[in-house]
Amino acid sequence: MSDRPADKRAGFARWLAGKDCTDCWKAARDADTESKEEWLAAKRAAEQEAALAWSKQFDMPQLEGPEKALDWGERSRHQLMTAAHTALVVEGDWDEADWAELEEKARAIARAGWWIDQREADGPDLLELVDAATEADCGTHNPFR
Repeated sequence: MSDRPADKRAGFARWLAGKDCTDCWKAARDADTESKEEWLAAKRAAEQEAALAWSKQFDMPQLEGPEKALDWGERSRHQLMTAAHTALVVEGDWDEADWAELEEKARAIARAGWWIDQREADGPDLLELVDAATEADCGTHNPFR
């Protein structure tokens, strides 16, 4: 406190009295990080469960790729397909026949990495993205082989 001007010491002391010591602050910060990690893990688990239920309901094929990419790919596919359906069918002017055609093309893309790469795409862009997919993206589920 000696490095503070005399007229600033009382206010600074009051401010410090309301703060945690360094050790307490670090413990609270670390606990907060753990709760964020727990929250994120729970969120990912819920997203994964929804993605798997959706995949089963709409007969989507199992994705292919490295083990660590499969869950992420499933979530990415679910999110993009759901966003596309909302934008094109629910809010747009597509009918179910148009959607069924796009869904069939999307069903052929089995590489988890492809879906992960598209995770930030807008739903309406899905048709263009699916049309740009290559044979390598289709994997063993490609009905066009």
